[in-house]
Amino acid sequence: MKQAWWKESVVYQIYPRSFCDSNGDGVGDLRGIIGKLDYLQQLGVDVVWLSPVYKSPNDDNGYDISDYQDIMDEFGTLADWEELLAGMHQRDIKLVMDLVVNHTSDEHPWFVEARKSRDNPYRDYYIWRPGKDGREPNNWKSHFSGSAWQYDPVTDEYYLHLFSKKQPDLNWENPKVRREVYAMMRWWLDKGVDGFRMDVINMISKVPGLPDVPHAAGDERYLYGGQYFLNGPRLLEFLDEMKREVLSHYDILTVGETPGVSTQDAIDLTNETSGSLNMVFQFEHMDVDTASGSSSRESAVPWRLADLKRIMTRWQTDLEGRGWNSNYLNNHDQPRQVSRFGNDGPYRVQSAKLLGTFLHMLQGTPYVYQGEELGMTNVAFPSIEDYDDIETVNMYHELVDEQGKDPQAVLAVVHAKSRDNARTPVQWDDSPNAGFTSGTPWLKVNPNYTTINARQALADPDSIFHTYRRLIRLRKENPIIVYGRYDLLLANHPQIYAFTRTLEDDRLLVLLNFSTETPLFELPEDVRYAGCELLIANYPVDSPDEIQRMTLRPYEARVIRLLPL
Repeated sequence: MKQAWWKESVVYQIYPRSFCDSNGDGVGDLRGIIGKLDYLQQLGVDVVWLSPVYKSPNDDNGYDISDYQDIMDEFGTLADWEELLAGMHQRDIKLVMDLVVNHTSDEHPWFVEARKSRDNPYRDYYIWRPGKDGREPNNWKSHFSGSAWQYDPVTDEYYLHLFSKKQPDLNWENPKVRREVYAMMRWWLDKGVDGFRMDVINMISKVPGLPDVPHAAGDERYLYGGQYFLNGPRLLEFLDEMKREVLSHYDILTVGETPGVSTQDAIDLTNETSGSLNMVFQFEHMDVDTASGSSSRESAVPWRLADLKRIMTRWQTDLEGRGWNSNYLNNHDQPRQVSRFGNDGPYRVQSAKLLGTFLHMLQGTPYVYQGEELGMTNVAFPSIEDYDDIETVNMYHELVDEQGKDPQAVLAVVHAKSRDNARTPVQWDDSPNAGFTSGTPWLKVNPNYTTINARQALADPDSIFHTYRRLIRLRKENPIIVYGRYDLLLANHPQIYAFTRTLEDDRLLVLLNFSTETPLFELPEDVRYAGCELLIANYPVDSPDEIQRMTLRPYEARVIRLLPL
């Protein structure tokens, strides 16, 4: 397996709006991030992925871009951004920008021109269609509820928007669009950017003809059309061209956000010789708590460890030597991992450490989402009025106002799954508004900030933060954690997730008890060793040698080096 800096790195995601506000307007900004660079350096991360900071009307918190080569006023200026980049590079931290090129804002100059007339030179930068029988061109549903088409009376046609109506989809079939995108990417790379996280990049190729989704039972007017826009017929061609024109000329990290990919799709995208990207974000494990036939945001059901093991193991083994994994359990679009996969009550600290240990011990590049290293939790705001996220608010009103569902039942799902769980401001200390802002925060702070915050975590040598520091350092010191082969043990155990990592004569045993119970771990007879050495644990361990049979405490995690015979 080839060695590469991006395989050996740990990436930290910053959602700027919620990270740190430097000027008291209630919105996080670039200068706020600059003020926290020493914190990131202390944590030990190698790369920061910055969610969009480009000019935007903020219909979808910056993922609706009106100018790709300027900075949103709320976040600061291009000079601030250049100072941020310089400050990161001085600390040996690389900067990865968010590349959002499936769509733009409807306020982008291209779209402003495109909607003026059917023969405008920019018309074909977007996807326009006449109506059909007095309705939309097809029955596709937007990710944010309702139709994926918006009627534009100026030219009597509809434009496609897979997300908000203020996020018209770009027409990647048009070579001019692709050339514009590549020129913009080169502009940022030449400024010193170290890579791109590519937003919904596997949606850029749509099936020709944009056919209707076949109607199953039920009378829903709009249906999810993923089979016609996920991993479309020209996706690999477009990304090969992007690699040829841009990516291959720079030593950078690339990660594609790719809903609905299989392991084979991921291999096609990330194979070291034939692929275009370094790695992709897959979402299979994000659906373990989703009811069958339901969207991931509209249901929250108990999840089983067996399902998580099966999914993660398939991704680990299928991509071994053929591609590269990105490992994450939360981000700006997902609820907080300790509330979802751990225990945000009495075992919050232990389970947060367990989840960190799990992620950092898998093969692949780990992604830490801001506040994860503090064990920040989901928030349960009492009213839908407290929520800001367009997807959450639209879903709530669709289910309650249009479908008549019980408001409290829908709110319970919002509490479990809303994207705003991840977007409450970072909890820096126990002062008002968690030290995030001296003003009124754009989104309320989680009330538990008085006990869960960075000041407390930094002062406590046994905190989640310091466990993350140790995990990141272990990864730097032990090539086996980066490059070793993964092998699952005890596939059917309902509480214990155990696996080994192997690199030549070096072998690690990773033990994780994903429960409040105290199960007995018994080492399989075919795992032989001469002795052992404890690398990290989230409880005090008396004797690391007793590993043949041991009772694991609630949410206990241990990583043990097995010395060769």
